Amino acid sequence: MDAPKISANPCPIAHALASIGDTWSMMILRDAGFGSTRFEQFRAGLGIAPNILTRRLAALTADGLLEKRRYNERPPRDEYVLTRKGRDFLPIITAIGEWGRNHCDTRDLSYLVDVETGARIEAVVIDRASGRPLDQIDKRLVMPGD
Repeated sequence: MDAPKISANPCPIAHALASIGDTWSMMILRDAGFGSTRFEQFRAGLGIAPNILTRRLAALTADGLLEKRRYNERPPRDEYVLTRKGRDFLPIITAIGEWGRNHCDTRDLSYLVDVETGARIEAVVIDRASGRPLDQIDKRLVMPGD
């Protein structure tokens, strides 16, 4: 989709996907959620080409998911810190990871644990009002103006 089509589309999924961008962007946000902030940390951890990383960091910063902060003047060096918008995306990445673990691969894959208890975390998406898992709720889509 192109920007004019997305901005005219009432689907929040289309808007979210346009904002996040691509796989590299999600992986950068994942690593930022685990404490990476510097260009070299992202590059080494992801094995991403520097030119691609530069473009993705610029796009994530322009869209407000990351904030660029100068940590060294000479030579000039910046770090990239999650904003509120970026932190709000972390549960989505966690849910995608859970789905991937359950449906995309049979190898041993990484997983999350609760630092406090050591218990494995199994992500589910719930309705805030009822606390019910979304996959157990009959849903219908309501369009603006309905």
